[in-house]
Amino acid sequence: MEKDAMQLTDHLAELRKRIMITLLIFILAVIGSLVFVEDLYHYLVRDLDGKLALLGPGDILWVYMVIATVFAVAFTIPVAAYQVWKFIKPALSKEEQRATLLFIPGLSILFILGISFGYFVLFPLVLSFLLEIAGNQFETFFTAEKYFQFMLHLTLPFGFLFEMPAVIMFLTRLGIVSPEKLVKGRKIAYFLLVAISVFITPPDLISDVLVIIPLFILYEVSISLSKIVYKKRVSTEASVA
Repeated sequence: MEKDAMQLTDHLAELRKRIMITLLIFILAVIGSLVFVEDLYHYLVRDLDGKLALLGPGDILWVYMVIATVFAVAFTIPVAAYQVWKFIKPALSKEEQRATLLFIPGLSILFILGISFGYFVLFPLVLSFLLEIAGNQFETFFTAEKYFQFMLHLTLPFGFLFEMPAVIMFLTRLGIVSPEKLVKGRKIAYFLLVAISVFITPPDLISDVLVIIPLFILYEVSISLSKIVYKKRVSTEASVA
C-alpha cells in the first residue's frame, strides 16, 4: 500500500514537472510573439480596405494578445506532445517509444495546415459571402475585436481538428483504438463533426458545407492511416512473439 502511494506521488510529481515545462515554453512563446505582434497584425489585415476601429483603449491589447497566443500555441504544441511522450515513455516498449516519437513533428505540421486552411481558404470565402449578403443595404464597419473574433472562430478550431489523423494513429499504435472501432463509430463521429462544424461557423449552409466536407475527409483519411498502423503493429507483435 505504501509502495503504491509512493509510486502515485512520483507519477504526480512527474506530471507536474511536464505541465510546468509546457507552461514555461508557452509563456516564453507568448512573450516572443509579442515582440513581432505588430508585424503579424499588419500581415493579417493586409487585404482590408481602411483600418479597423477600436471601441475602447483595451481593444488593441486584446487583439495583440490573441494574435500572440495563437502563434504561441502553434509553437508549443510539439513541446506539449513531447512532454506527454516523456510522461508515458516508461510504460512503453522500446519499439513503441520509437514509433510514437515520430508522431510529434506531425502534430505541429497538421496544426499549421489546419490554421492555414481556416485562414487562407475558409475565412476569406465566408467573409466575402457575408459581405455580399450585406451588399449596399448596410454600411460595413469592422471593429478590431469583432474582426479578430470572427477570424479566430474560423481558424483556430481547425488547427486542433486537423490533428485528428496523427492522434488516431498514435492511439492505434498504443492499441487504444482500432480501424474496426473507427468504422463502427463512423455515424457517431460524423454526427459530432457536423455538430462541431455548425457550432464554429456562421449560421449559413455554405459555411457549414465548407467545414463539414474537409472534416469528413479527415476522418476517412484517419481510418486509412489507422489500418496501416494497425497492420504494422500486429506484424511487429507477431514477429516478437
